[in-house]
Amino acid sequence: MTLVTWLMLAGGLALLIVGAEALVRGASHLAALVGISPLVVGLTVVAFGTSSPELAVSVQSALAGQADIAVGNVIGSNIFNVLFILGICAVIVPLTVAQQLVRLDVPIMIGVSLLMWVLARDGTIGTFDGGLLFVGIVSYIIFGIYQSRKESAAVKDEYAQAFGEQPARPFTNTVIQIGLVVVGLALLVLGSRWLVDSAVVIARSLGLSELVIGLTIVAVGTSMPEVATSIIASIKGERDIAVGNVVGSNIFNVLAILGITSLITPVPVSATALAIDIPVMIAVAVACLPIFFTGMQIARWEGMIFLGSYITYTVYLILNATGSAALPTFVQVVLIALIPIVLVILASGGRALFSSAKRKA
Repeated sequence: MTLVTWLMLAGGLALLIVGAEALVRGASHLAALVGISPLVVGLTVVAFGTSSPELAVSVQSALAGQADIAVGNVIGSNIFNVLFILGICAVIVPLTVAQQLVRLDVPIMIGVSLLMWVLARDGTIGTFDGGLLFVGIVSYIIFGIYQSRKESAAVKDEYAQAFGEQPARPFTNTVIQIGLVVVGLALLVLGSRWLVDSAVVIARSLGLSELVIGLTIVAVGTSMPEVATSIIASIKGERDIAVGNVVGSNIFNVLAILGITSLITPVPVSATALAIDIPVMIAVAVACLPIFFTGMQIARWEGMIFLGSYITYTVYLILNATGSAALPTFVQVVLIALIPIVLVILASGGRALFSSAKRKA
């Protein structure tokens, strides 16, 4: 492993971030030009655009025979999106979860996470599975467009401010936006190749599995567009966008990215991913329900729990991958500390759900 390998890794991440930004800007403005509502742009075009690095890397990894990176990228990105991105955003400012569509999307996110586990139980997500997932993402997009018509004026205004800019010179701007889309796609392809190639070299030199590299370095790197989008939205007070971006991207990751990748080539899933990492992804998705229902917001203390959970998970991956003697003690400490926290969260969510049901009655 040389300095060139690390430079390729950094360069690949940079190209993915810049490429995703160019693709999102170009595609969202083009969508606005042809009359698509800002809300639909935000929930579909932007969600897909911020997930484009994951798509580029997963396809490149699968074609190169590094299936563990492709699978680890999807799983790791979904875990990172909820625990780290929502965690850091909630620490900056408590996130209001008032948008009806987000409340519907969380059960969908849980459902697609469970579906991934079911499809992967035979050790491979094949072409038929990919087709099923792809049908799912098409249905989700149609459902999102239908649901957007029911959104409140406040939510529509929020998305209009973020994605509804109208250019002064439509023709010139159209050419520019098409150029941004083309450049963005080219950067994504090149960046994904650099990232995958360098990540494989680093994994082998450090004695880490490709799955661990996919779950950590690759997943974090490809999730940078979601980080930027959600943090900026939180600071601007666009909290529906911050939460909706994460939940929508997680659904896109499983249905679109894994679906498209497995349509191109069957994706093997390791026993480790089936036994540990996919269940963790499902647990993280399920954890959103009680937290989102506690006052319909993610409080700062809940954001801190999310961040702490992500750090804990990452430390576990490293200790397990390196065969550390400290792993059993670490697991025991985590279980002792984690169980009371989980009980508190479930109790809080249960009280919130009971109060909500009582008010409706």
